[in-house]
Amino acid sequence: MLDIRVIRENPDLVKERLKARGGDHWKLVDEVLACDETRRAAETTKQAFQGSRKSISKNIGGMKAQGLDSSELEAEVRGINEKIVELDAEAETATAKQQELLLNIPNLTHDACPVGEDESANPIVREWGTKPELTEPKDHVELALAHKLVNWEDGIRVAGSGFVVYRGKGAKLERALINFLLDTQAANGYEEVNVPHLVKRECMEGTGQLPKFEDDMYGTDAGEDGINNLFLAPTAEVPVTNLVRDTILAESDLPVRMVAYTPCFRREAGSAGRDNKGIIRMHQFDKVELVQIVHPDKGFEVLEDLTGHAESILQKLGLHYRVIELCTGDIGFSSAKTYDIEVWAPGHGKYLEVSSCSCFTDYQARRMKLRFKDGEGKNRFPHTLNGSGTALPRLYVALLEQYQQPDGSIRIPEALVPYFGAESIG
Repeated sequence: MLDIRVIRENPDLVKERLKARGGDHWKLVDEVLACDETRRAAETTKQAFQGSRKSISKNIGGMKAQGLDSSELEAEVRGINEKIVELDAEAETATAKQQELLLNIPNLTHDACPVGEDESANPIVREWGTKPELTEPKDHVELALAHKLVNWEDGIRVAGSGFVVYRGKGAKLERALINFLLDTQAANGYEEVNVPHLVKRECMEGTGQLPKFEDDMYGTDAGEDGINNLFLAPTAEVPVTNLVRDTILAESDLPVRMVAYTPCFRREAGSAGRDNKGIIRMHQFDKVELVQIVHPDKGFEVLEDLTGHAESILQKLGLHYRVIELCTGDIGFSSAKTYDIEVWAPGHGKYLEVSSCSCFTDYQARRMKLRFKDGEGKNRFPHTLNGSGTALPRLYVALLEQYQQPDGSIRIPEALVPYFGAESIG
């Protein structure tokens, strides 16, 4: 969440930066400030009453020592106590409301973030490799069906639409890719972690999925109030980043680098009209996620490194891709700066997002109460980053489509052969 001091000291700047994102989140700034003023006024008044109570209590003690009647002063103290209780309640209500508002305000984008309303304003940063020369390329659905790699009917039979079953060599290819991704990122300096696939509500709030995106999540364990207390992880970012929630790290602990594989679960409630063909957009999919927690002076510098680590996967597999930077109107809720990596899918004739790499500045750390103690003994908020290293479905799609051969077979990239155990499918 945003630092209340930044909002208090630069409200117009905060509004301007939020307006660049689009929407009306900027309107919440005045509500936050109103809550802040109410809370601070209540606390100031409370302190004044506490001072009076202390002075009066001292007089009561003196009067009793002299055998004088202090009942009027004692009644005045009781009245002050009642007012203090009222002020505590007022401050608590204002604090809770302010917290709720702050949870619903997105992060401020980086100063140099491209300004634009939607994805059409996202500039291309770089490209790698060349598009394979294919005559009438088939899409991944046709290729998967021809080689019996994926079964959509099985997925519907078991769980409904938006789910699939990988079979035979298709399942083996998925497993090979997962192991290849984990090994590659471990070699890039990340500690592999295996985390729960269920996460607490506060963990979802900590990384910014809640409250804004609750309709897209699979919630469970609802209490009598109907509020979900557990969620199927929408991405490994949530459980991995929250491994250090509500902790104080030593500065020497930084940077923290972790990588994890998890299945990811999303309802995709807001995806109507998007490309849902084949395995491009599903309710359950596999992903390997990179997470870094770094010194606040190094967040944006490390973002470049992390993006390079995600790109290394595509380079090792020889897949043509491009990197774009997200503009203010397209960037994620919690992110300050994001690069998307889009891999070429010739069967679809377009690029598909296979990784999103973001620096969240101290936005997530504040929500999670994650701090580190610097060299002067001061508690500070680190920067958090994450990136897909990578998402499996679209990587799977690109691999099938870029490596399809004229005879209908699919060549396996050299780097993946030791994991898959064969040089081709078909």
